Amino acid sequence: MQIIDAHCHYGPGDGLTGPWDTRANLDRYETRASEADINKTVIFAAFHSDYPRANELVGRKVLANSEKYFGFVFINADKDAGSVYQMVEQGIRRYGFKGIKVHRYNAPISREICQVAQAFRIPILYDVMGKVATVELLAREYPEVNFIIPHLGSFADNWEDQLNFIPILERHSNIYTDTSGIRRFDLLEMAVQRAGVHKILFGSDGPWLHPGVEMEKIFALKLPAGDERLVLGGNILRLMGMNNL
Repeated sequence: MQIIDAHCHYGPGDGLTGPWDTRANLDRYETRASEADINKTVIFAAFHSDYPRANELVGRKVLANSEKYFGFVFINADKDAGSVYQMVEQGIRRYGFKGIKVHRYNAPISREICQVAQAFRIPILYDVMGKVATVELLAREYPEVNFIIPHLGSFADNWEDQLNFIPILERHSNIYTDTSGIRRFDLLEMAVQRAGVHKILFGSDGPWLHPGVEMEKIFALKLPAGDERLVLGGNILRLMGMNNL
């Protein structure tokens, strides 16, 4: 079975306010991922003030370890405005990147980013930090773009935001989520039951969260074998246009 972690960070940050913008080393992650039988991992930068530079480091990691990693282009919607097409094109052509990462911590997503994703037919992993109502707008404005909203919409474990996100996940065919950092198992179970297994991607938010621990939540769902394969790898491969692997 092909197991793919759809959510992991790599490289140094320069904010120095916490692990998320200081450094994301993969040494321990790689050992843990191997022990968990994870075949490949989607990686993108830690928080950084210069994403073109950070993306280059991620790209080098992907090129040097193509048997282990896929890459996503990290974009700051404000600082990188006007350069998004160039950044994404370079990421795809030079490093084989398969998607875009955006975080509201930097800035809310922009039309420019959505339009570029549509042009290249690649997914966007967008952390909305609990602002789940905006996902409704994205789904309707850009029906041809697939949006992965991690953590059921809230890494901060705000159950109200996560609960409010589930109907949006259920309602729109281009909205997906990943399982990284979801602590309230009943809500994860509800998302699977209401939206379907084809909307759920296994992700760890490594290297800070243990991929083996995060994967146990997938096994705890007790899905049929075919459905489990979709969550553990098939869905992200499909979104990246690689479902023939």
